[in-house]
Amino acid sequence: MKYTETNSPNLKKLELIIYLLIWFGIFSVPFFRNRQFDIINWEKVSEEWIRMLSFLIIFVLNSYILVPKLLFQKKYLLYIIYLLLTIVFVIFLNVNLQLFLSSKDILAMPPMNLGPGMPPMELGSKMQLPMGYRPPSIPAQKSIFMVYTDNFIIAALIVAAGTTLKLMSQWLVEEGRRKDIEKEQLKTELAFLRHQVSPHFFMNTLNNIHALIDINTDIAKDAVIRLSTLMRYLLYDTSKGYTSLNKEIEFIESYISLMKLRFPDKVIISVDVPANIPDIQIPPMLFISFLENSFKHGVSYQSNSFVIFKLEINDNRINCSIRNSKHKSKEKANKKYSGIGLTNIRKSLELLYNKDYTLEINEKENEFEVLLTIPIYENKMLSH
Repeated sequence: MKYTETNSPNLKKLELIIYLLIWFGIFSVPFFRNRQFDIINWEKVSEEWIRMLSFLIIFVLNSYILVPKLLFQKKYLLYIIYLLLTIVFVIFLNVNLQLFLSSKDILAMPPMNLGPGMPPMELGSKMQLPMGYRPPSIPAQKSIFMVYTDNFIIAALIVAAGTTLKLMSQWLVEEGRRKDIEKEQLKTELAFLRHQVSPHFFMNTLNNIHALIDINTDIAKDAVIRLSTLMRYLLYDTSKGYTSLNKEIEFIESYISLMKLRFPDKVIISVDVPANIPDIQIPPMLFISFLENSFKHGVSYQSNSFVIFKLEINDNRINCSIRNSKHKSKEKANKKYSGIGLTNIRKSLELLYNKDYTLEINEKENEFEVLLTIPIYENKMLSH
């Protein structure tokens, strides 16, 4: 099965919008910091923007090239090497550009005012200053080592933030992929259930109809209609992934009517459904696996047997009860059904309804009962 990331473009757009908003906020800081009384120091703003541009370049290269091409491909050593080379190279260019621009500013400076009682000093003069004296207009300068260190630490923090956002985005994509795969698995399981009605059932039903043609043509005709209803439901009515409750009940009634042809009159088979069935949608083939197992494991030709199917609708929930007789000769089959088979059924129900359902299996000495309660959802919810 080839997976197509249907939600991936939306996630990438959201990721890009978040990045743009973050960097817009970062680049707006120098504008507000260097504004006093509606006067903006554009020279200072430009210097800080040039410095921030290097961090933006590192962020973009890491987020859109190094992380997807190396980190996500589990090439960890190459990722670290290329990341360090990128940071060092970009910071080296940035610091040297700043020094170049700063040197131009120094060359263009007018004579410095060294304070009261001191004559102005021309650039390049060798005037001796008192020991420990620092002119008030000259700020303390960082060493080149500290400049590189500060820039490297900021770059590392930006890389860590960008990588974290990228990992979160990738996790969301993987989570969406996992859910889509589960949905595909659910479709496969439900499709399997649609075709799980035993081929032997159809063969035996056709043989029964063939025998009835000479005995009771009316019953034979009704059986043919029931069989066609059953096959039409399996082939067409369940293809959308949901069906009406009315059609599901018609399918169950047709199935039970055909099963009655196989068993003698001493086998009690009862169907109790609402007289007025509301127009609601449900996933198809929810009850057939329980019902088929009731006939398979609960009916014996040698002993009195029964299968009782009951469906009720209360408080926006569908309550289904299936009871069948229990025979010692089929205890192993019942245990297998309540083990592996029940696990698979529960998994399908959880994919359909998450935790919003109840499934109870009650096993007595001479009776086996399944109680299933599911919610009634709106049609638009089921179509998803």
